[in-house]
Amino acid sequence: MRFDIAKSGSGLTYEIRNIVRVAEELMKSGRQVYFENIGDPVIKGEKIPVWMKDIIKEVVDEDLSFAYSPTKGVLATREFLAQQVNKKGGVQITPEDIIFFNGLGDAIARSYSSMRVDARVIMPEPTYSTHLLAEVLHASFPPNTYKMNPYNNWHPDMNELERKVKSHNSIVGILVINPDNPTGFVYPEETLRKIVEIAKKYDLFLIFDEIYNNMTYNGQKTVSLCEIIGDVPGMSMKGISKECPWPGARCGWIEVYNADKDPAFKRLVNAILNQKMAEVCSTTLPQMAIPKLMSHPDYDNYLKERVVHYEKLSNIAYNILKDVPYTIVNRTNGAFYMTVAFNEAVLNNKQYLKIEDNNVREFVEKITGDNIELDKRFVYYLLGSTGICVVPLTSFFTSLPGFRMTLLEKDVDKFEANMKVLAKAIVEYVESTK
Repeated sequence: MRFDIAKSGSGLTYEIRNIVRVAEELMKSGRQVYFENIGDPVIKGEKIPVWMKDIIKEVVDEDLSFAYSPTKGVLATREFLAQQVNKKGGVQITPEDIIFFNGLGDAIARSYSSMRVDARVIMPEPTYSTHLLAEVLHASFPPNTYKMNPYNNWHPDMNELERKVKSHNSIVGILVINPDNPTGFVYPEETLRKIVEIAKKYDLFLIFDEIYNNMTYNGQKTVSLCEIIGDVPGMSMKGISKECPWPGARCGWIEVYNADKDPAFKRLVNAILNQKMAEVCSTTLPQMAIPKLMSHPDYDNYLKERVVHYEKLSNIAYNILKDVPYTIVNRTNGAFYMTVAFNEAVLNNKQYLKIEDNNVREFVEKITGDNIELDKRFVYYLLGSTGICVVPLTSFFTSLPGFRMTLLEKDVDKFEANMKVLAKAIVEYVESTK
């Protein structure tokens, strides 16, 4: 080409999927891999019930499922979802307050890219990669964050949040992921109300990623943003990729609250909608299926059964890993992830795990040079030695080393065995240079 045509990147990568490329290289050498990196229940063996498939077949028989939908989404579906929100007795919305996207990732990307480059959203640390990448790409500058404290069950530091909001005038919004990804932390209602108070006090808007809102366990409960937001402007981000689960449908939406109460926020919502108009519309078929799926008499029990399974795996993992030295381990109470952090200064760039296969060992040694993040180094050695594929915690924009894994394995015995292997590998790796 006459000049370089590729746009410069931010230097950030989506490690949740990037590590799959490493795993695929190892699989060429015969290494069996246990993928615990990505939150896809179907890939991990989730069986879609017959009644759910029958609904999809019924919708396919409708000619309109092959057509464009309105820009904001199928009206009947938006009416159904607005009713679900209004039943909770908090803020009241209409179908016009709901906008559909091609997956929640699309909603996230368009929401941040519709903001001015000097308008920043403060987000939790660690934070889910898609939010991080979208916010950084829109501003071309490192993000503002408030820390989730692993020594306090991953509870956010509320004093830090308010202090940063007060001192950084560029911050216009607060992101909350509840239940949290990657930590599995479930926000208590008191904490959520405090965040709403901070937003109101400093004239901010709220972004709540609530895609896991109906997945809490171990006795934990939470509330939805619509129940507590009052007159503060904000939006809730939701989808069907985790709950149904139907990640391949690429179907997510935002619910806009109180746009009429703040002209600046309303202009942001209009900018998001204008972007959506350029795309014409989002996937029609899954939108049409949502009311029939979520109102089916077996839907709630199906979701409860899955949540019981996540609870079981969360406790198996916690009971095996909680006493492993060199780590900070908290019980997961929501979503289907668990994050393990390493204690300060226990990792170095000389540690290793034994890898029997020469080709696999040489490959791992090649990709774990001196400049690699220390937790990523551990993750690659873990993958090469045991086949367990997890995600380094530093890829969620935090300096705290560790890793995130899923609780999606359907074979409980296999999961328990892998946790025991993981616990042993942590100790062997840390002590390999002693």
